[in-house]
Amino acid sequence: MNNQRLFNIVLLGAPGSGKGTQALLLKERFQLAHASTGDLYRKEIAEESELGLKAKAIINCGDLCPDALTLDMLFKFYSTCQNIKGFLLDGVPRTIKQAEMMEGIGYPNVIPVHLAIFLEVDEDEVVERLANRAIELKRTDDTPEVIRQRIVNYDNQTKPLVDYYQKQNKLITINGLQHIEKVFADICKKIDKLLL
Repeated sequence: MNNQRLFNIVLLGAPGSGKGTQALLLKERFQLAHASTGDLYRKEIAEESELGLKAKAIINCGDLCPDALTLDMLFKFYSTCQNIKGFLLDGVPRTIKQAEMMEGIGYPNVIPVHLAIFLEVDEDEVVERLANRAIELKRTDDTPEVIRQRIVNYDNQTKPLVDYYQKQNKLITINGLQHIEKVFADICKKIDKLLL
């Protein structure tokens, strides 16, 4: 796959900030493939593959899967995508180390990031959204203990990516507390300006 022609977008934000919802809207609008590591891991877990069983034990503790495991799984997904304009990366990179690996530092493949969208939502809202989602979707990976651990992991490991991409002039910040349609409209305006 020729990554030079693709427009790859990273969605940043705490768990429950609306990344998945916006990704579904954005993938249609901009003809992008949605690469959600959470969904990809759940698929592997449901299939009880070797990767899925290994990931299940890690995820159920609220911990993050190793970088190489996550990136290898992502490339497995990439190989199935055809006729797209780029990827929406949701859940990867999770750390600055992963971001560097995606740039080819210590990892054989390069996935260029052209834009990072940060959905800014306060912690109380995140906890409420995740608790409601767990009830509605009967998701066993969103227990109260796991929710708290995921927020700690996000603050310590993923939130620094906001500064990382800001320093590269690739970051836009969107108020994630607005209605879904308003968040989507704000993101589209920013992307349209970049693609002109």
